[in-house]
Amino acid sequence: MAQKPGNLKVTNQNIAIFASGSGSNAEAFFKYFGGNKNINICLLLTNNKHAFAIQRAEKFGIPSVTFNRHEFYETDGVLNKLKEHNIGFIVLAGFLWKIPLNLIDSYHRRMVNIHPALLPKFGGKGMYGMHVHEAVVKAGEKESGITIHYVTENYDEGEIIFQEKCDVASSDSPEMVARNVQKLEHKFYPEVVEKCLSALK
Repeated sequence: MAQKPGNLKVTNQNIAIFASGSGSNAEAFFKYFGGNKNINICLLLTNNKHAFAIQRAEKFGIPSVTFNRHEFYETDGVLNKLKEHNIGFIVLAGFLWKIPLNLIDSYHRRMVNIHPALLPKFGGKGMYGMHVHEAVVKAGEKESGITIHYVTENYDEGEIIFQEKCDVASSDSPEMVARNVQKLEHKFYPEVVEKCLSALK
């Protein structure tokens, strides 16, 4: 049985980051909040024991927790680990699995994700990473960008918090679009999360 938000004792300024791969966005957070005395990134959680994000976290002295599908979807193990660290806010940074209801219920409007396109376009199951940028180029879009949104039980359908655009030229490859979008991610994602945390005070 998932705990409701009101029953979960958390500290708003303690953050956990979920990542599945390289972790470049996670590292952007580590750097951005590194000298912040009020906001503490306590934990990196990943479903991939080979994720480079783990090495990035180690470099900043941030502990990592790896879990499997059974632990994530059929137990409260991950939720209990978050409670142990008094986590009050969750950031998804390239995390590919759908979030289970026990976490969604416990972190209602305290869990955010970034999508590498302008939702509602190019969202949904299977739309992540280069798949998104390839679809943007194939569709002949003139612009792309980032969307930061709250996490719900459905992929990419939570309330939009923030969007920022970048131009897409007809000659741009998916790799070029990816680089431009990633620059926006690293610049704006930590700033937007900081504002979300300020609003919770």
